[in-house]
Order: sequence, then C-alpha cells, then structure tokens
Amino acid sequence: MKKSKQWEVYIIQARSGKLYTGITNDLDRRFAAHQVGRKGARFFRFSKPEKILFRESHPGRSEASKRESEIKKMKRSQKLKLFN
Repeated sequence: MKKSKQWEVYIIQARSGKLYTGITNDLDRRFAAHQVGRKGARFFRFSKPEKILFRESHPGRSEASKRESEIKKMKRSQKLKLFN
C-alpha cells in the first residue's frame, strides 16, 4: 500500500510584503516553483516570493484545504499572529 504524504498549509511573503497562502505535499518543490514562475502562482509574477513564514502539517489534502480556506479568510493581522 502506498504511504500517503503529509500535506502542508503554508504562507509565503512576497518581496512586496504581501502574503500568499497555499497547500502542497512538497513545500521545497512548491517554493522553488513559485520562484521560477512558470509553474508557480500568478500571484508571484509581480513580486517574487521572499520567504516561507508559516507551515502547518495535515494528514490529508482535504484537511489542508479546509485550513487553507480558514487562513485565507483571516485579516492580515490575524495571519501574522499565526507565526509571531
């Protein structure tokens, strides 16, 4: 039986200071994709990703997606409290 990977919810800060929230099962690969641009989010076309500020593991994609949705609804100040 195939072992399922952990999914992670993450927040990346762009050079502009804006925050991007997403999910992945390989954060190193995803961050690299955002930096290169072709397979990364459109969000980073105008301001490159600078650093990963927050990461949170979940056992499955469904749980990670629900948490991502919760975080995306938060105000910036609430997001900053997650990792400060």
